Amino acid sequence: MTHIAVIGAGQAGSALAAKLRALGYEGQLTLIGAEPVPPYQRPPLSKKYMSGQMELERLFLRPESFYAEQGIDLLTGTRVSGIDPETMVITFADGTEMPVDQIALTTGADPICLPPVMGGGEGVYTMRSLADADAMAHEFTPGRRVLIVGGGYIGLEAAAVAALKGLEVTLVEMAPRILARVASEETADWIKTMHGSHGVDIREGCGLQGLSKSAASFSAPLSDGTALEVDFVICGIGVRPGTALAERTGVEIDNGIKVDEFGRTSHPKIFAAGDCASFPWKGARIRLESVPNAIEQAEATAASMLGQGAPYVAKPWFWSDQYDVKLQIAGLNSGFDDVVVRPGDKPGTQSHWYFKGAELLAVDAMNDPRAYMQGKRWIEAGQSPEKAVLADMGVPLKSVPVMSTETV
Repeated sequence: MTHIAVIGAGQAGSALAAKLRALGYEGQLTLIGAEPVPPYQRPPLSKKYMSGQMELERLFLRPESFYAEQGIDLLTGTRVSGIDPETMVITFADGTEMPVDQIALTTGADPICLPPVMGGGEGVYTMRSLADADAMAHEFTPGRRVLIVGGGYIGLEAAAVAALKGLEVTLVEMAPRILARVASEETADWIKTMHGSHGVDIREGCGLQGLSKSAASFSAPLSDGTALEVDFVICGIGVRPGTALAERTGVEIDNGIKVDEFGRTSHPKIFAAGDCASFPWKGARIRLESVPNAIEQAEATAASMLGQGAPYVAKPWFWSDQYDVKLQIAGLNSGFDDVVVRPGDKPGTQSHWYFKGAELLAVDAMNDPRAYMQGKRWIEAGQSPEKAVLADMGVPLKSVPVMSTETV
């Protein structure tokens, strides 16, 4: 009987293991997770879970009984220290070993922490795991002061939860503006204005220069010459792909674990999927940190491990919930040179359309699901709307003329 081990029990790992069974794999199947809980959703941690709108049980991707029913050996609280690529033997942190026939690495991503010179310890948090969210839950008390370092989506989502809970929120972003790596100035300005209306102090082009802790608070000098007194700090300055185990194994790394269109690494019996993996896409190599990609790539990789695979073609889409706004994103905006702004049908709704020349690359839709869905359909169909007509609110989206991307 063959034995497949899936190392990493997050969204991708859970999806990959379940898909193996759904595709008819009958061999031994082990899903290994370092965290002491069954696989769970990460996006709600900085949104509904922290705000108290989602209970712990609702975070879990599947009931724990699912894994036993499917014959999946779920090992929680279990760390893998090494893989022998020649013998395909997995070594655990406690020294025990497990021989396997194939391995899927779904090791996710790890939060980037403040450098030690900045200070840290109790009262300084990252936002990636359930343990992170639980550790800072007691801090969210009205009137307390929080400094959020990093103006990406994680930091902004945490800022929204804190503001709604009545905290005094300051967010600093070292780059000239928030969301500098992932969104246009139009989207960043729209979101900054929204946060300002909820009392969040966003300081762009402003870095944290250090942290000094007293008995009950932190002194946080900033590069703009001011110093804040805050009660706790959340670090949201990004993540790194979880490649440490793959590197020790000798698997090739390229902005993550390098895989081909079938999820195969440089080792013929080791595959990878999810946030940890980089893969070919439209003549380039990308790595996507999103739930849809984690699931879809993992399921495609499961098929490849059984010899049933087809090349994985990503259809990028993302979302972010902040206050009463749902930001939905379709496509990837890399290389855009123009943004078309289209107001929505209702107040407080808007969409931003990214173009490279005449080609539609992506759309950001703020509380505008119609724009998101239409943009997603156009992008996936390889179609691009005429920019001048798209900007005309007098023309319904469905009536905007489009042309094939191949002719753009």
